[in-house]
Amino acid sequence: MSDTLKHARRIVVKVGSSLVTNEGKGVDAEAIGNWCRQMAALAADGREVIMVSSGAIAEGMKRLGWTTRPKELHELQAAAAVGQMGLAQMYETQLRSHGMGSAQVLLTHADLADRERYLNARTTLLTLLTHKVVPVINENDTVVTDEIKFGDNDTLGALVANLVEADALVILTDQKGLYSADPRKDPAARFIDVCTAGDPELERMAGGAGSSVGTGGMITKVLAAKRAARSGASTVIAWGRESDVLVRLAQGESIGSLFVAATQKVTARKQWMADHLQLRGAVVVDEGAATRLLEGGASLLPIGMVEVLGDFHRGDVIAVRNLRGEDIARGLANYASSEARLLVRRPSAEIEARLGFVNEPEIIHRDNLVLA
Repeated sequence: MSDTLKHARRIVVKVGSSLVTNEGKGVDAEAIGNWCRQMAALAADGREVIMVSSGAIAEGMKRLGWTTRPKELHELQAAAAVGQMGLAQMYETQLRSHGMGSAQVLLTHADLADRERYLNARTTLLTLLTHKVVPVINENDTVVTDEIKFGDNDTLGALVANLVEADALVILTDQKGLYSADPRKDPAARFIDVCTAGDPELERMAGGAGSSVGTGGMITKVLAAKRAARSGASTVIAWGRESDVLVRLAQGESIGSLFVAATQKVTARKQWMADHLQLRGAVVVDEGAATRLLEGGASLLPIGMVEVLGDFHRGDVIAVRNLRGEDIARGLANYASSEARLLVRRPSAEIEARLGFVNEPEIIHRDNLVLA
């Protein structure tokens, strides 16, 4: 575990409702303050941290004076809307007290399934991190029902880890980690300190397919670790009230259950780009741009394009071809084909003059480009 978390530079932290709201009593200022203090310490150590936080519905119920959780969907969504104000206010206050900025980001799974919205969300989050701001993310419960139905911000945490290419996902919960069986029922249950993310046996342990054992939501966390591993992020599931848990994990201490990603981050990213997305068009580049791309580390700028082929939108995967018509790379387009045609052979400084807006200075950013 020491190397995995000790060397993680970009970390997504997910905290559950029971921790954030002290078992549903309302936003727990002391707990959130502790996490914010630790996130500030990680930032001072050169880490980038994103928080995915549940708790809006529980806080909304408290503010509305409701003592029992409503069953009507519209009432749950109303509670989420009210509670999100308190949740954001608490994170802002606590992070500010430690010299950190904060930003509220409400996402849905649909935002991350749509490639254009995926790019927009990714760019926004990375920009916030550049400005030393901690994004505090929650499911947009007022317009979607996934979180309300399933209580599953674990999946959202994994999706965010994939989105920003995090090195690690830390899921803080009210349990110490994963056991081989429910320790409340099986005295022989053993604690799983290190395992490989995606191992089917882990789902059985957590109460998934083939098992009648349930461990209070552990299955969603195991599945989240499996999802995060697809982009090369390892996951730790740990007790959220463990003293200085985030700082100690970052120092290499073994706490909770570590789910090691079997695939390295760069390899996973290339596989995702190369194998799982369909090509929507292509751009042809001059020899200079082709050389820079093949040497690695370069983005594709509009001045290097000589032709735009096909019909594609921002966020679509397109091919990059040399003058001989050979595919040399592929990546996510920052501009639609109609816009890209107006930028052929133009320097990035002219994008706004040509289009009236600027998405990015590149046609394809190097982080979203892989060689063919």
